[in-house]
Amino acid sequence: TDDQTAEWVTPLLNGEISSVFCKTEPAVASSDATNIESPIIRDGDHYVINGRKWWSSGAMNEDCKLIIFMGKTDPDNPSRHKQQSMILVPMDTPGVNVIRPLSVFGGYDYPHGHAEVEFKDVKVPVENILLGEGRGFEIAQGRLGPGRIFHCMRWLGQAQRAFDLLCERMHERETFGTPLTKKQLLQKFVFDSACEIQASRHLTLDAAKRIDQGDDARIEIGLIKVVGAEMLHNVIDRAIQVHGAKGLTDDTPLSLMYRHAREARIYDGPDEVHIQSVARRILKNY
Repeated sequence: TDDQTAEWVTPLLNGEISSVFCKTEPAVASSDATNIESPIIRDGDHYVINGRKWWSSGAMNEDCKLIIFMGKTDPDNPSRHKQQSMILVPMDTPGVNVIRPLSVFGGYDYPHGHAEVEFKDVKVPVENILLGEGRGFEIAQGRLGPGRIFHCMRWLGQAQRAFDLLCERMHERETFGTPLTKKQLLQKFVFDSACEIQASRHLTLDAAKRIDQGDDARIEIGLIKVVGAEMLHNVIDRAIQVHGAKGLTDDTPLSLMYRHAREARIYDGPDEVHIQSVARRILKNY
């Protein structure tokens, strides 16, 4: 609404505050958003929210002032995709409790990291609901499609950085009397990485073009989410191998990039969900 825009969107765009999206729940398989159980119950002029969320990225940031919370307003609706709603919750609302930061492979992304957040009898005005009850799944899908393209764009940048490091290392190092650039096995690393990066780049551009043209691009987005994540892992893995033991240390960015690459096959939907969804959509055309 106009009031919500003035209160939240404008300061967000100005970089004065940040926000956090609370969707994933530890008690259910949240890769299927219809599993989300946290209740959002109407009580007069307010909604009462209870639940526990985690992987709430950005909740640890001291500038985080707004929560977009996804839960169920109508658990008995015969349509599983109309049971959920999204609602705005100011971070300082009583009952909101940031329990802990979550580590990834032993590392913490301070100060903007992922958090587990508890909501206990949190009350917000009814006007804080977004688009109305039952629109939460629709909003999530509208955001996640373009969001996955952004992931793939970032992965291409990371992969290119790892590829540059791989090639530079091959020029720098010499073993058994010859530089690494002369080793045929490592030349295959260069060839495979170049092919995978370029293929992912073209798939990503195609998905972006289709989105720009008004297509929902569900198949294309599913393809790049899986192919891009695998590409990122493969290229970084080869770069680490070429660096040897140094690639395992923090003397290069590769070890951190490798941890992020492993995450890529899980967040915004695990590979298995995208593979199944894409296959079903393709098979419908035959």
